[in-house]
Order: sequence, then structure tokens, then C-alpha cells
Amino acid sequence: MITFYPGPSKVYPQIEKYLQDAFHSGILSVNHRSDVFMEMLRSTIESVKAKLDIPADYEVYFVSSATECWEIIAQSLIGSSSLHIYNGAFGEKWLEYTAKIKPGAEGFSFGLNEAPDIEELNIDLGHDVICITHNETSNGTALPLLFHSDLRSLTNQIIAVDATSSMAGAILPWKDADVWYASVQKCFGLPAGMAVMVVSPAAIHRAEQVADRSFYNSLLFTRENFLKYQTPYTPNALGIYLLGRVMEHVAPIVNVASEIHERAREWYAFLPENGYELLVNHRSVQSDTVIAVQADREKVTRIKSMARQAGLQLGNGYGKWKETSFRIANFPAITITEISLLRNFLFTISRS
Repeated sequence: MITFYPGPSKVYPQIEKYLQDAFHSGILSVNHRSDVFMEMLRSTIESVKAKLDIPADYEVYFVSSATECWEIIAQSLIGSSSLHIYNGAFGEKWLEYTAKIKPGAEGFSFGLNEAPDIEELNIDLGHDVICITHNETSNGTALPLLFHSDLRSLTNQIIAVDATSSMAGAILPWKDADVWYASVQKCFGLPAGMAVMVVSPAAIHRAEQVADRSFYNSLLFTRENFLKYQTPYTPNALGIYLLGRVMEHVAPIVNVASEIHERAREWYAFLPENGYELLVNHRSVQSDTVIAVQADREKVTRIKSMARQAGLQLGNGYGKWKETSFRIANFPAITITEISLLRNFLFTISRS
């Protein structure tokens, strides 16, 4: 089965060999306070920063999931209130989760085919953290780059960004935000079970002001350990090892993102030309990494069923679009040959 599910998604084929290498290397049984582990952690962090072009003064941590990042941000960076700007299910879930920890969380929702209006955001209200979703996995939208720079130019508040379905597949404007995070089961092409968190000096300063040390995963406690190339709790050593190996073989992000963007351009041309209706119509806010197609429930069910019979797994719709859309992952681990197979399938059934 060739999967185009947008997470967990296809892993790089090299993972099979890397798993064997990890077993034979003994790294799976190494103490996480040992020199061997610390060297592996150091090397992986350096590879991630180099391949993704992360600024030298930003720090990289590995945690269990993007959901844990929500918790770390709420506990360690938000004093009383946060502003969550969203247009899909995952941005809304982030708001709801944060509100359980910090009841002052507020939301600002906007439509599928638009970017949020900077003038309407009320960023002068003094929110501790502004939370945005770079690439909304649930509906295949993305914030335009200009929005990030405009937002940054208007505020010195901490900006946190969910880049779960774009980090390692798109060029990110790192300096326009203070916290970026992503799970590895999407554009990183890895098995689920770990997330990458990228933190600016300003976010670290904010964490020092909040001074939260009540939790095992507080940002300060996490940082103190990572500065020693250790972790605050027993880590996913295999995930760290696999991430390091993947970062060794992938091209620099400028090359990866260019290829992903060209593939997306081709998808957005191919689908309407063959009778498929895009969920997001405006190219300026269409995701490069998750393409969403809408249709009535019966047609969506039929297409997904026929795809499975052909050995192709399409992504289900999500949230309010669950029954009336399907999603196509356009992640780096998916090959041109596999994309051609899916396109041939969609072309064929569009003519039936």
C-alpha cells in the first residue's frame, strides 16, 4: 500500500536500514546520561539546524509530540493570556488545550480562502503569546510568508508557530517567530513518537520571567538538560537516532522546499483540469505539503475505496470536512513515481 495519508505518513525507505543499524550499534540500550548518547544528541541537533537552516542562536529540543509542545508553551511562556489565530481543526484544538491550562486563552478565526487581517487581530491587548498555525493539516491551508513578517513587525510579543505539516518540507521564516514545533511523522519522513521544538533567545528570556519549574517538561528544565546534550526524561533514543540519520541524507531545505513547491504547483493544476474541486481555491493560501479535495460524501467514499483497491491510501478529511473531502500528502519521502501512480489513478476514475 502506497500511503498519501498526511500523518503518520510514508517514511523514507532508508529507515529500514537505519533500524537495523540502530539495533547493531547498541544505541538502543545506551544510558541517556552516557557520553555515547550525548554525542548522538549533539550530532542530531547540529544536523537538524544545518539542513533546515535554523539560526545559530535558536535552540533545538526533542520532545514527545506536538501536543506536548502545546503544554510546554502554555505552562512555561504564557502568564495569563494567549491569542490563537486559526482556520482549522488543529489550530482550534491548540486553543482549547491551552484554555484548560491558562483560561485567558482567546481565539481569532478566519476563513479558508483568506489570510487573517492584521488590523483585526487586537494584538495590542497584551497577550503573552500569539499562537499561529503555519500549515493547517486539517484543510490544506497555509499562511503566506508576508503574514509572518507583518505580524513580527507589529509586535515584540512571543510568537509560537505550529509547523507540524511543513517543517522539513518548506522554508520557514525562523526569525519571524520565537517557537516553532513539528511532529516528525510528516515532512521528516519518520515514524511517529517525537517532535522537534525550535526556540529563540526571546522565548528563553520569557520562560525565565515566567519561571515555571513545576513540571517535568517545563521549558527551563528541558533547556538545562539539552544544554548538556541530555534530556529531562528518558528519551526516544531510536527517534533521535533515526532523525540524525535522515538529516544526513536529505538535501538542504532550500532544495527540498523547491521540489515540494513544484510538485504542489503541478497538483493544483492537475486536479481542477481533471474535474476535482479543491477545498482551498486561492493559491496564496494553499498548502504546498497537504492538498485537500472536496466532493459530496458519496463521491469521496467511492474514490477512497477505489484507491485502496488500487493499493493507494488517500488521507481522510478532518474536522468539519471529514465526510466531504480527502487529503493528499505532498511530503518529501513520497517519490515522483508514487505521485505518478496516484495521478494516473485519479485521471482514470475521473473519466469513468
